[in-house]
Amino acid sequence: MRLASIVLAGTLLAGPAAWAQSPAEMHASYATYAAGMEVAAVDADLLLGPYQYQVQLDYHATGLLGFFNHGRQHDEVDGIWHAGQPEPHAYVATGIWHGTAHRTLIDYRHGDPVVRELEPPDTGRQPVPPNLQAHSVDTLSALALLIRQIARTRACDASVRTFDGRRATELSAHTAGWERLPQTGRSAYSGPALRCDFTSQVLAGFPTGSGGAKDHPPLHGSAWFAAIVPNGPPLPVRLRFETDWFGDAVTYLTAAGPGAPPQVAQQR
Repeated sequence: MRLASIVLAGTLLAGPAAWAQSPAEMHASYATYAAGMEVAAVDADLLLGPYQYQVQLDYHATGLLGFFNHGRQHDEVDGIWHAGQPEPHAYVATGIWHGTAHRTLIDYRHGDPVVRELEPPDTGRQPVPPNLQAHSVDTLSALALLIRQIARTRACDASVRTFDGRRATELSAHTAGWERLPQTGRSAYSGPALRCDFTSQVLAGFPTGSGGAKDHPPLHGSAWFAAIVPNGPPLPVRLRFETDWFGDAVTYLTAAGPGAPPQVAQQR
């Protein structure tokens, strides 16, 4: 579950407003590798307008990980922009992990999350204090906010706090500069890209009996962005990040475009 959040954090960050404005709808597909093997596939759909936003993400385990785990998850949120900030209406996450069905439903009232459903009940975690829940947003709304902030600042520097019903997490990113990505058969893109380094730090909701933050250090990663669709926004074309259960992983863009996910050409 935490891996999905880290992939999500890199997958939906966006870049400077100097590039063209985002189309009404965008789709991007990714493949994630660890220890030389494909372990996960991610599909993201975004509708980011001047007044409202919608984000959906599908994640499922593949390869040997999928053979042993059969993990799958779908997250979605819709909301509006209010004074430049996201105001989610409802966040829904459903999935199956280790053979157990998971479902989270969070409504928002006056800027605060109200957990309506949380299955299975998470009795093995320390509760998240109310002050860390207050004025937090779901992960997808947080990422939509980062898109908006980064577009305005023309850089990746941003920070936001999230609450998913079980954990409170601080997501932060900063600009690392331009790099050229080499061609690889795993990716649909090669060429110049803006690198953004990011960190995910769990603040509360640690497993009962653990040492808290000292037993759960922050996870770090980098994401590279490029404008690969004419008149479209920059998308993450490659990600490298730490996980807390199988080491470092790399995610590659495999397709992107408005609506359906066409293959993109190499850029040199």
